Amino acid sequence: MKLLKLLYKRETAAPMGALTFASAASVTLVIARMAWIGNFRYAFLVWNLILAWLPLIFALLARERYQSGVRQGWCFAGLAGAWLLFFPNAPYIFTDVIHLTYGPYRHFWVDLMLILISAFTGLVLGFVSLYLMQSVVARMYGRAASWFFVAAVAGLSSFGVYLGRFLRFNSWDVLVKPAKLYHGINLWAADPLANANTFAFPVLFATFLFIAYLLLYALTHLPQPQPLATPLERKADA
Repeated sequence: MKLLKLLYKRETAAPMGALTFASAASVTLVIARMAWIGNFRYAFLVWNLILAWLPLIFALLARERYQSGVRQGWCFAGLAGAWLLFFPNAPYIFTDVIHLTYGPYRHFWVDLMLILISAFTGLVLGFVSLYLMQSVVARMYGRAASWFFVAAVAGLSSFGVYLGRFLRFNSWDVLVKPAKLYHGINLWAADPLANANTFAFPVLFATFLFIAYLLLYALTHLPQPQPLATPLERKADA
């Protein structure tokens, strides 16, 4: 109940309502697709959307902790760390287009639209959480530092997506399989230019995340249009 109140506070009710609707629509379309085709091939999209909500929840909890005046301590640091750890799950859904390349495909365009709807919903979920964390960093260290923070998160999360898609690690493997994760990162660090995927993918995906966030940030900060003057107000001005 407390989490629901936090999610749908007055200042965040509009984006949370839109994200809830988009997520529900995505899940409904996935279920409809499974019922229509008669298999559960795309059930993973539902799970990936659930994971995409986690960074938003952690960001809300971290911001609430910051606004309560408890800006230091293990709790805030732990929530911020959990947010960063799970943030790559939000944009990760875009890489699920790889499933469209497996074998002959009768429903390519239907499934492409299904993945893109889910992926865009996950991306916005991640960006809302990034905006919340950026606002905290801006208050703590200033506006310029908050944009360096955004760039760093884009780079780290793109590498996290690389670890998930190509090396098949999950966010919780930091705790469950730390040795294997460390070994995988070491292999990458030993030769990051081994092939196009090991270097180009993280760089390009980080660029995509930063540009997409910057564009959405700019769109949401457009000035509000001024209301048109009534005939009486125009007459008075004259």
